[in-house]
Amino acid sequence: MTEALFRDDAYLRSCEARVVAINARGGIVLDRTVFYPTGGGQPGDSGRLKRADGSAIVIATAVKGEAQGEIVHVPAEDQALPQAGDKVTAELDWERRYAHMRIHTCLHLLSAVLPFPVTGGQVAHDKGRLDFDMPEAPPKENIAAELNRLIAEDHAVSFEWISDDELAAKPELVKTMSVKPPMGAGRVRLVRVEGCDLQPCGGTHLRRTSEIGRVEIVKIENKGKQNRRVVVQFA
Repeated sequence: MTEALFRDDAYLRSCEARVVAINARGGIVLDRTVFYPTGGGQPGDSGRLKRADGSAIVIATAVKGEAQGEIVHVPAEDQALPQAGDKVTAELDWERRYAHMRIHTCLHLLSAVLPFPVTGGQVAHDKGRLDFDMPEAPPKENIAAELNRLIAEDHAVSFEWISDDELAAKPELVKTMSVKPPMGAGRVRLVRVEGCDLQPCGGTHLRRTSEIGRVEIVKIENKGKQNRRVVVQFA
């Protein structure tokens, strides 16, 4: 298992780590990392692994490994791989990660503004979207106004843990129909936007909603009889 430091502090930009293994595809497994692996609609982090001699291995993305809790750092093409046991410093492309945190936190607020089942979602560095199981969507200007109001109110964002069994007993906490909560390790992480939203999520988030900044709803698309895609981006 890789110690996922971002679970407790999404603002960590780097960490010292040791190479545990190189998998069959050339992916690098560390004993601990600040890199978020692709999942839940959020892209994997990019960055670099710096060796003791100052050279660096460019990391294109991070993904979940085959073993429970394993995180694999995928190097860009033509990178010289380290060896098991090597010590490295894992460094994020922070601006890209922070943009993901802003968009992801914004999507939690969007799911509070539109209290309908979520059928899909995606985070990018400049925009995000949620698909809702709803027959009609309000005007996009109305959605944006309410979203920006919640952002400006500067709600605190925190997380807590409950057991798999506790979550199973409270199915109303799960808003997503297509993406299942990260269960199987015995406990599930809940993300709370104070006074607005509470749901299971393994992604990276801000500490306060005001860090999101102003946003706009760029479009609402019909994706089925009762499926509406709402796309949000930074204003």
